[in-house]
Amino acid sequence: MKKKPYIIAFFFFIIDFISKQIVIHFLSLNESILVIKNFFYLTYTRNNGAAWSILKDQRLLLLIVTVIVLFLINKYMNKEELSKTENFIYGMIIGGIIGNLFDRIVYASVIDFLDFKIFGYNYPIFNLADTFIVIGIILLIIVSIRKEHYEKVSRGRK
Repeated sequence: MKKKPYIIAFFFFIIDFISKQIVIHFLSLNESILVIKNFFYLTYTRNNGAAWSILKDQRLLLLIVTVIVLFLINKYMNKEELSKTENFIYGMIIGGIIGNLFDRIVYASVIDFLDFKIFGYNYPIFNLADTFIVIGIILLIIVSIRKEHYEKVSRGRK
């Protein structure tokens, strides 16, 4: 098993955990604090579904899917030679996944608090773990495209 992505994941998990503990400690459930008027609020909510509350009240299914996803990521990582960048990216994704998994196990729902209103649209409230997962996936796509392009260019030179 490759350790580097899990060491990185631990740090992302800790950042997510601390942020959620601060929210739990300083806000009441459904309380909202204005940060930037008509744009950004800290709003303490709990989501017992997945993104946009899909699969609401399907805790067991979400736990099983999460464990399967972690298993598949681990299997892929152990099969491939990862660059430092990929180790970091996988660590970010795994840390986010484990952050939300922890919430589902301990609180039976995910703690969310980042609340944006963009051009009048009240975007679904999310947390740092969600951010780590989404940014990690975007970065992974970019790295994969660049890697594929580099391999095509390299094959063309031979």
